[in-house]
Amino acid sequence: MCRNITELRGLEPPATAEEIEAAARQYIRKVSGIRHPNAALTERFEAAVAEVAATTTALLSELPARRQPPKTDPPLRRGHTHA
Repeated sequence: MCRNITELRGLEPPATAEEIEAAARQYIRKVSGIRHPNAALTERFEAAVAEVAATTTALLSELPARRQPPKTDPPLRRGHTHA
């Protein structure tokens, strides 16, 4: 897992739901200090990931286009080519 959350705005093709969810999961792991929630926390942890992913999706859809793409590809795109 990447230690830094990569920029998703300005990707071509645009960020996928999977990439947004991965970034949301990384954020929740980072701020909570919990990498693998126990059974008692799993439901709340997953709800937090879903909330952050939904908010991120909405934000990305409302931001203006970037003049240049992000400097790095998100982890799910590294080593893959896109048509």
